[in-house]
Amino acid sequence: MPNPWTPAQIPSLLGKTALVTGANSGIGYQAAVELARHGAHVMLGVRDVHKGQAALDSLLREATVGHVNQGLTRPTAEVALLDLASLASIRKFALGFNARRQTLDILVNNAGVMALPSRQLTEDGFERQFGTNHLGHFALTGYMVPQLLGSDAPRVVTVSSLAHRNGKIDFDNLQSEHKYTPWKAYQNSKLANMLFAFELHRRARAQGSKLISIACHPGISRTNLVASGPGSDFKTNLLFGPLRFLTSPDAEGAEPTLYAAANPDAKSGEYIGPDGFMEFRGHAKVVHARKKAYDLEVAQKLWTVSEQLTGLTFRRLSPA
Repeated sequence: MPNPWTPAQIPSLLGKTALVTGANSGIGYQAAVELARHGAHVMLGVRDVHKGQAALDSLLREATVGHVNQGLTRPTAEVALLDLASLASIRKFALGFNARRQTLDILVNNAGVMALPSRQLTEDGFERQFGTNHLGHFALTGYMVPQLLGSDAPRVVTVSSLAHRNGKIDFDNLQSEHKYTPWKAYQNSKLANMLFAFELHRRARAQGSKLISIACHPGISRTNLVASGPGSDFKTNLLFGPLRFLTSPDAEGAEPTLYAAANPDAKSGEYIGPDGFMEFRGHAKVVHARKKAYDLEVAQKLWTVSEQLTGLTFRRLSPA
């Protein structure tokens, strides 16, 4: 069997710019460190500037160790104020980025919230999990398409979850208006991530675009997403207590994201996850999503509804 893929195989990313949302901790932070370590200029998309600055300071120290161009250049990164639960924040960031007249090579749609105990709304009136995990990244990707198309090989990586397997897109209860269940709302938002990633791939290919869209999941990783979401419940205590050996540290959990973002062999439309038992943890490889994630009719309708809710119609996915 071939040796497993690891981040050590990432080629030099010098000259490339990567935006990672939710990059102040967990999977996003670990992915940002490796991308910077391999030469990319990394933008840490965060909603809390103070936490973002602390993450930046730590990243610059960590990424220096083993930096692929040690002695020639130093890792570079910056904090970018970007709240995925706010369309105004997303728009402001996009306009600011556009004013820099800079291309974007890698967009990692990673930020998210999980299993909030009670139904909460974003400032735009969306259920917070659906609004942050899906609609926020849908809007951000749409705004960034022109900058992505300025790159020679643009990539959009959407971080989903094993939880998509139990998700359902119910257009009559899309944002849990009639019934809210914490884990179900999370599962639905992660299925929406999958549908978006694959539909973006199909639309890009239909237009002859060079844009690459890849979905991934980290397995079950020990990050603060749990603490900021469900906190302590039976399921959480079981996985992060007696069954802790089935979970991975966040650095390992970031490997599928890095494979999708920086492996030259990764192909648009793929889904990347861990190679271990039930995809809970392990090295990154191509895996398969549930059949519902490839549903063309649902994906197309979700795309249309997402455009209506965000007020953002995607521009062409290839240069005019």
